[in-house]
Formats: sequence, structure tokens, C-alpha cells
Amino acid sequence: MAMPLHLSLRLGGYLFKQKLLRKEKFPILVELEPLFACNLACAGCGKIAHPASVLKQRMPVDQAVGAVLETGAPMVSIAGGEPLMHKQIDEIVEQLLAKHKIVFLCTNAVLLPKHLHRFSPHRNFAWIVHIDGLRERHDASVCKDGVFDQAVAAIKEAKAAGFRVMTNTTFFDTDSPQDVIDVLDYLNDELGVDNMQISPGYAYERAPDQEHWLGPEQTKALFAKAFSGGRRKKWRLNHSPIFLDFLEGKVDLDCTAWAIPSYSIKGWQRPCYLLDDGYVDTYQELLDGTDWDAFGRGKDERCANCMAHCGYEPTAVVATLGSLKETIRAAVGS
Repeated sequence: MAMPLHLSLRLGGYLFKQKLLRKEKFPILVELEPLFACNLACAGCGKIAHPASVLKQRMPVDQAVGAVLETGAPMVSIAGGEPLMHKQIDEIVEQLLAKHKIVFLCTNAVLLPKHLHRFSPHRNFAWIVHIDGLRERHDASVCKDGVFDQAVAAIKEAKAAGFRVMTNTTFFDTDSPQDVIDVLDYLNDELGVDNMQISPGYAYERAPDQEHWLGPEQTKALFAKAFSGGRRKKWRLNHSPIFLDFLEGKVDLDCTAWAIPSYSIKGWQRPCYLLDDGYVDTYQELLDGTDWDAFGRGKDERCANCMAHCGYEPTAVVATLGSLKETIRAAVGS
């Protein structure tokens, strides 16, 4: 799965424990949003469309850490908004690492050089920098010129300081297979990031851009062409082979959004961070009070175009670690 060996073993051990306990539903990673405020206004996001009163809110450290501990999940991805705008974000990260959690801190990297000194390299910590294409494409996506160059410079600075740095790239119907190839070649070969995550764009209800999202057939065609010629094997993609098979249409998967629950300043979001059917106070209430069988492509019309990692990557991960053949395939990066 392109993760460091100790992280893969940690996740594998956790999943094996859930199997022994005969748990049907369990969290793998918590999507934590300790704020919605951001220093950019990206066309495909819409988080900053919340009222000013909501944008001013910051989740207390104890609440953020407590929510993750409540689930028992081994991993947490901290996003927003822009988490570096949270004055205590370093404390949240430090406390989660002290609790032996695997922490990914997602950022647009504009503020990263200013705040890098507040963090220390750790074997269970990684930055995830959003890179939605090469310079022109990325700057258009974030609706501001110069951000691509700032992000690249910040990645180099973080790498030089000894941090593990990953990227996350969202693709839209304006992207061609060559666009996918060009940005992944750059990130993999020239910039040398540790791992890359990719995702087909999904239409957030609040996003300003509601026109350029990929449908399932477009997604499959895009990635099948981009992955051809053995390119998929050479890229350090932070995904299981089964999920990559899913993106290019080789297999179909069920949605298991319960495995990546989303917690924000509003509470636990039902059913996932892409859909907003209300909020509950506890993870157990989210788990027990949500009709999970009602979501996924072919079940809810809002899910018709969704092939996002939050619903389908955990399905792939569980399938991978439940099969010796798939575990070996993931280990060798095929």
C-alpha cells in the first residue's frame, strides 16, 4: 500500500484485531476538521461558505484528541479549512502522536514555512500537501496565482527538515490522461515526495464549481489511460492496488464510509464528509444511527458519481489485508 513498513504492520495488526473481535463495522481513519476557516477560496471546496460565526470557531485541543480516541481508529487525517490557521494545531498533533496515532496533516502549504518550526519529524507523522496539477492548473483550482510555487517551495523545505511529505491531487473532467501523467511524474520523479494520493473530484454541495466533476465512466477512462504502459507501478501512490483497480474500472467495490468517519466543529457528520445529513454527538451514535446500506453508487442518487477514497479505499484496504495474494501484491507495489 506504499506506506512505510511499520505503518503497514500497524494497520494490519489493527484490522486483524477487529476480525478476531468479529466487528462488522469499525473506523480505520478519522477525518478531523478542527476548523472551517481557510486562507484560500478553492473552487472545488466551499468550506468557507459557512457563516462568519462558524468560520471563527476553533475546536479545543481536548475535544479534537478526545474524538479520535473515542473511535479507537489508528489513523487520523487533519484537514479543514486550513489547519495551520488553528493556533493550537501543533498541540493537537503532539497529543495524538503521544497516543500512538498515525497523523496526516493536510495543508495547502502557503503557511507551512511560517509554522514548520512548531513541528518535529516523527515516524508516525506526515504532511499532505494539496497539489491539483502543475502550475497553471493548480493555481486555477485554488483561484490564486503563485500558490503552486509556494507549495513546491514549502515541500522542499519540509523534506530538507526531515519530514515525510505526501501530496493529494484531485482530478476533474477538465483533466486529460496526460495531465494525470504529467503531475504524477513531476511529484514522483522531480519533486520526490514520499507518497501521492489521488482522487476523482466529487461535488461538495457547498462548492462554487458544480460543473466539472467526474462521473464513474469518465473516471475509469481517465485512470485506465493514465495508468497504462506500466506507469502505475512506478509512481509511489499511497493506495492499495485494489483501489487503483477500482479507479480504472477493473473491479467494483461497495462503499464503506463508516470506516472513515468525519468529525468537525459541528460534530460527527452523517454519513461522510462529502454528504451532509446532519450531525451527532458521539461516534457510536453515528455508527448505530446511520443506515449505511442506503449509501453508495446505485443506492443514493447523491452517490451516483462518487468514487472517492473516503468510501471505497477502506473497502479495498480490508479486502487487501484479508487476502494473502492481495497483501503480497500491495507489498511489491503492483
